[in-house]
Amino acid sequence: MPIPFDSQKIYYRSPFGAVEESTPVHFRALLPRSVHSRTVELCVKYDYDYNWEYHRLIWCGTFDKDTEIWECDFTPERIGLYWYFFKLNTAESVKYLVPSDPYKISEIQDSPGRSWQLTCYKKGFETPKWPVGGVMYQIFPDRFNFSGEEKNIKRTDFTRNKDWYALPQWEPNENGEITNSDFFMGDLKGITQKLDYLEKLGVTCIYLNPIGEAYSNHRYDTGDYSNVDPILGTEEDFAELCRQAKQRGIHVINDGVFSHTGADSVYFNRSGRYGDGGAYRDKESPYFSWYKFNEWPDNYHSWWGFYTLPEVIETDPAFNEYINGKDGIIRKYMRLGNSGWRLDVADELPDEFMENLRKSVKDENPEAFIVGEVWEDASNKESYGARRKFLLGSQLDSVMNYVFRGAIINFCRGQDARHTMAQIMSVIENYPRPVLRVLMNSLSTHDTERILTMLAGEPLNGRDRAWQANTKLSPEQRERGIKLLKVASAMQYTLPGFPCVYYGDEAGMEGYRDPFNRCCYPWGRENRELIEWHKKLGALREECSALWDGDFIDAFAEGRRLSYIRHDQKTAIYCVFNLGDREEEVAPPPGYGDAKPMFGSKYENHILYVKPCSCEFMMIER
Repeated sequence: MPIPFDSQKIYYRSPFGAVEESTPVHFRALLPRSVHSRTVELCVKYDYDYNWEYHRLIWCGTFDKDTEIWECDFTPERIGLYWYFFKLNTAESVKYLVPSDPYKISEIQDSPGRSWQLTCYKKGFETPKWPVGGVMYQIFPDRFNFSGEEKNIKRTDFTRNKDWYALPQWEPNENGEITNSDFFMGDLKGITQKLDYLEKLGVTCIYLNPIGEAYSNHRYDTGDYSNVDPILGTEEDFAELCRQAKQRGIHVINDGVFSHTGADSVYFNRSGRYGDGGAYRDKESPYFSWYKFNEWPDNYHSWWGFYTLPEVIETDPAFNEYINGKDGIIRKYMRLGNSGWRLDVADELPDEFMENLRKSVKDENPEAFIVGEVWEDASNKESYGARRKFLLGSQLDSVMNYVFRGAIINFCRGQDARHTMAQIMSVIENYPRPVLRVLMNSLSTHDTERILTMLAGEPLNGRDRAWQANTKLSPEQRERGIKLLKVASAMQYTLPGFPCVYYGDEAGMEGYRDPFNRCCYPWGRENRELIEWHKKLGALREECSALWDGDFIDAFAEGRRLSYIRHDQKTAIYCVFNLGDREEEVAPPPGYGDAKPMFGSKYENHILYVKPCSCEFMMIER
């Protein structure tokens, strides 16, 4: 019996995926004749409407002796989400065709239950061209590379760790506080010194964690947006980094931390570091309207309850002008040479602020890139009581793709490939095509465990910092972890989007949560095997245009094996991943008979032999 409806196959729904506003969408359902449907209706509801609307399907004959075909067209005219299912009016009762689990895809039930999602985005929505086909590299500035240039640092409230290979300070101080005030002195000139290395990895974009003046090593507690932190260097050092990077075809984007500032800042000034001004000390301060005080000065709204991070009111006109104005912070760093912004906790930024930010960014440079931190499916994310509009054409170009990260990690750790493919396909179905091509696909970040630890280490399960500090991978765990990381990174580099390597993942760094995931890059102690692997993947992306913005086809997903095809008008690539414990014999799809395995697998008599815990690729030119 055919599947009644599959929203991810163009036979049933065309075009596939998110659509521009006013794009006609054709629906086709294959219904059992035994149901005796008299009429069939497409039930559609716009996200913000209360009522459903109904569109009659036309009976279009039989598919086979047991199945009949029903079809209709629907045109979404408004930007946003639509929800839909099918209503079957039979001789005996009303039944409903609705989504099911990945094994069934859809099923006929007696009650409506779940719905499919149709994303409708702004007509003419485009994202920057330069990220397409490239590789991003995330750098935590204090821990990547120290240039050797000593700075004249006036502040004394920090400690300098002179052992580059030591663990960051992780124990609380005498007051029981974690101050994040230990520094390894990594700097902007140190990053510039390593551009040749990044270029050889195939990197085309550097994403920098915050570089503004601040008093913690992570710098998410902004002290002064307008100044580069002196420990990192100067504005001139940043401009020189951007200039030399662009000479190598590498763009630089900054981290924008705009939902809060530091309490120790020129704007709030709780500690008095900046004199008598600031909202905490002076109600007449020009920054007073930025913050929400329940009772001035000590009772104020703070980010997740951290008193050191007072929240800002992003819709305050003075704050908006300071960040997004013609001479605001956004444009200041773009004029110094950056190519865009990653927005910290984007789901905590109001729509109005992000729309203003987009206008500021795109007015300065239409090809600048805006990516937001969103941990869930960003197409249907809700926060603060409202559906978010991140990907509809007026806010972000991209998001950090934690959904793909979860799918890859879960597959590597034993999840059935069918569930992994379902997670992948849900993003491809829900996200606009302009977003898909520039999705930021990370395996680990400064907010997560290192991918090597995640794949092969003992689960964290809430254990404390002392346990994390003293727990490393055993030689056996590390050997298996490297194999799994090669498969995981191969998926990361070949799925739709823009792979982002967290500094040191390619060198075999391990570590649990903050601060153990933020150790210094192990210069001179790298895992060369993994570095060469990442170079190979970077070269593959450069060679195969299908990986830039090609279509995606689910070729096979079951048990511990998964495969897919990416193709465009020039090239096509067949990607196979085997995480089973035995060699798999795979017959490549039609058209790949004369292709050769790119990563050295055995291929005889049109059978590809994929070793356990490995992957293979076969590319053809069209």
